[in-house]
Amino acid sequence: MTFRPLHDRILVRRIEAEQKTSGGIIIPDTAKEKPQEGEVIAVGPGTRDDSGNLIALDVKAGDRILFGKWSGTEIRLDGEDLLIMKESDVLGVIELSESARKAA
Repeated sequence: MTFRPLHDRILVRRIEAEQKTSGGIIIPDTAKEKPQEGEVIAVGPGTRDDSGNLIALDVKAGDRILFGKWSGTEIRLDGEDLLIMKESDVLGVIELSESARKAA
């Protein structure tokens, strides 16, 4: 199934946090918070200004983003939990260094 967001909405997959702390302590599922980092799966075409011109979004598919704790609407597509949110809910884009991209 394919999904195309409308207007200034984006489809995001949460990126799961590490299972251990830096000291090696394993965090149980009940103590974990939902991650606030995700990967953009699909983006809408953008919004229109007062004169009708299309304003494209700043994020694109494949970007890693940070978003607010209660941002977006949770949905399930093809058995996967995803979020639909407006671009204004995005706090920022995480840009990986060149060496980190090659490792990922």
